[in-house]
Amino acid sequence: MASVREILSRKGSEVVTADPRSSVHEAARLMNSKGIGALPVVEAGVLVGIFTERDLMRRVVAQDLDPRQTTIGQVMTPDPHTTSVDATVEECAARMTACRIRHLPVMGPDGLGGIVTIGDLLAFQVADQANTIAQLNSFVYDNR
Repeated sequence: MASVREILSRKGSEVVTADPRSSVHEAARLMNSKGIGALPVVEAGVLVGIFTERDLMRRVVAQDLDPRQTTIGQVMTPDPHTTSVDATVEECAARMTACRIRHLPVMGPDGLGGIVTIGDLLAFQVADQANTIAQLNSFVYDNR
């Protein structure tokens, strides 16, 4: 079974993070410039939360809060669900579906080691299935 480690080896383990004292406005600009939908929130090297597009919409915009005056720490999702590099793709997909989340921070022996998205999992599964189909086709047509 494929693991998160394999996804990160293809994708890379660089993670853009935010400080809980940063403003929501700064976080939104950072997310926009990087083309990402979530920021793990790290304080003193420890993952303390995650700030997502959903948090922005539900906890800032819908509540009429000023994004320049509101800190990420005030509106982030605390204690986010996480996974390990050894978790399988299937385990992550099931967890993300059950918890209705799209971003899963990956914890390693040294702390935050990456982040996987539902899109990463889907792309990996599609590529894996395409590879399997190609191998089966090769086997069938080569053994005629």
